[in-house]
Amino acid sequence: MEKTFNKHITCAFLYSITRYGYPPAAENMPQYIHEMADLGFQSIEIEGIGENHLKTVYQKRHDIKKALNERDIHLPVFCTVLPGIASPNKKIAQKNMDLFEIGCELTAYWGAKGILDNGPLVPYEFPSNMPIHRHYSPEVLINVSLSKSLSWEAYWEGVIYQMDAACELAAKYNLNYYLHPCMGSLTDTTDSYLLLKRQVNRPNMKFNFDTANLYYMHENLSLGLLKLGNELDYIHISDNCGQKIEHQALGNGQIEWDLFFTTLKQIDFSGNLSIDVGGDESHIEDINNAYIQTAYSLEEKITTYEIY
Repeated sequence: MEKTFNKHITCAFLYSITRYGYPPAAENMPQYIHEMADLGFQSIEIEGIGENHLKTVYQKRHDIKKALNERDIHLPVFCTVLPGIASPNKKIAQKNMDLFEIGCELTAYWGAKGILDNGPLVPYEFPSNMPIHRHYSPEVLINVSLSKSLSWEAYWEGVIYQMDAACELAAKYNLNYYLHPCMGSLTDTTDSYLLLKRQVNRPNMKFNFDTANLYYMHENLSLGLLKLGNELDYIHISDNCGQKIEHQALGNGQIEWDLFFTTLKQIDFSGNLSIDVGGDESHIEDINNAYIQTAYSLEEKITTYEIY
């Protein structure tokens, strides 16, 4: 019998991104599902990255569901990448909200519990021909500007309105809305997320605790876990050395994992640990081995600290 990992250990879509580039062809999504299942995962992520990619995923939705069912794979979240959802430009924001509803429909159709996206992005004026990035580096962000007509107060009110509308739309499909921390977003730390959460005050707004990104942002991970407490149910797991944006296999960075899992036990964590290793920034030669070894390491930690 082939090895299968704990059902709470998820293979993030960064696996397919690392193998096939960003974004990987949406029409091949059933293939990616089978490849992640072949590694031994019972739980995976998939993504719809921008308008064209998301719409192609929608066209393939039945084939995707068939692949999930054939391999008895659970999909805890579906990830969309819609950076314009909190744009100060109302037309752009509405277009992205319409795309977000497509994402919600897909998420519900596949039986996932939530839809995940980056936290609202600061409205930097990027060059018009700049492609979608997984992560905006400090070098990129330090050299982009903001509109001279931007009013922070008006923009913040708009963000609250859009996030409230997104939560309401997700709730219509009985979904949680997970915000991902990344550089350039308004939820790059647990504190910034909690500030937004207090303003929006929707119970289905959640935080995707990304260990590598938060560590790079100098977050104290254990303190962050305690702040979120039993509200936290989804974590992206990867290691980081604290010097650059990277997503390394567990143990190949400087995160103190024993302390991390001690705190997970303290908050009675019972959600998903999603392995989010790879990307061009991480320079991993054997991505299959990185995922498999990280999954084994997680199983060991789960047993040692009696998680679940």
